[in-house]
Amino acid sequence: MRAAVIRSAALTGTLLVLVYTLLISSADAITKLLAGGYAAPQLYFVSGLLVVGMALTADRVKSGPRQGLRTSCPRAMAVRSVATVVSVTCYFYAFRLLPFAEVFVFIGLVPLLAGLLSGPILGEHVRAPAWFALGAGFVGVLCLFPEGLHGIGTGHAIAFAASATGTLSMVVSRYIGRHEANTLAQVFYPNLSLALVMGLALPFVWKAMPLTDFGWAVAYAGVLFAGRWILVIALSKLAAYAVTPLMNLQFVWMVILGAVFFGEVPGGHIYLGVAIVIASGTYLVYERIAADRRVTRPAVIPAE
Repeated sequence: MRAAVIRSAALTGTLLVLVYTLLISSADAITKLLAGGYAAPQLYFVSGLLVVGMALTADRVKSGPRQGLRTSCPRAMAVRSVATVVSVTCYFYAFRLLPFAEVFVFIGLVPLLAGLLSGPILGEHVRAPAWFALGAGFVGVLCLFPEGLHGIGTGHAIAFAASATGTLSMVVSRYIGRHEANTLAQVFYPNLSLALVMGLALPFVWKAMPLTDFGWAVAYAGVLFAGRWILVIALSKLAAYAVTPLMNLQFVWMVILGAVFFGEVPGGHIYLGVAIVIASGTYLVYERIAADRRVTRPAVIPAE
């Protein structure tokens, strides 16, 4: 019975991550539409404030006893909030300083970083076959960009900081999920922190938004809210080092969205990289389920 529950949780977590990748890719597409006309603090302040409002509304209308937005892990929540703000800020500047391809190479490091952080923070042992799959997933991401990196500069350091702090935020999210079931709190506090920090720069960069652009900002916040809430739930059901490779599947959605809306035709190396990433993520889920089965399998008592 317990093995069936574990298997069901892993499969549910996998499906949730797949939905998350579609939502977050859609959010990236909306960001691309708005980024040319507005500064990052304005977009993040507006979206962060809207997500905070959505979290408050969802807490009021959801069925069952209302938990409010209290957290039993204030220190871990503070770490997650700070890490989220730093990661979002670093990614913004990394995209300004580097081509998209080079930034995405650092995003490919997230599964490996998650494996390193899961040990000291979560006590999750990453077996040797899983490390092999993690490495294969990174190779898959590198296949997407055969040009490679051209020199190391400030942008690369910022991109690495973005991936490291983003990974820390996700791993801490799983830690919090072990101690409390209030997933909305994990959406509320990081976005409240983001809105407050970006609000400090808002008077210097604010630009009037037409109704159409504001509508896109609302859509961005809605997609982001749903995606982040789903990710928090997924992290409570699946090991962090298994979730993060699956998140690389957002490249699949980016290829589709790029072809449909931006006329970008991917080359064969992109399909190869995506195939390797998918295989790596699928194997990690399988390996995690197999490991949990071995742990939960009852010991056989020899007959006397």
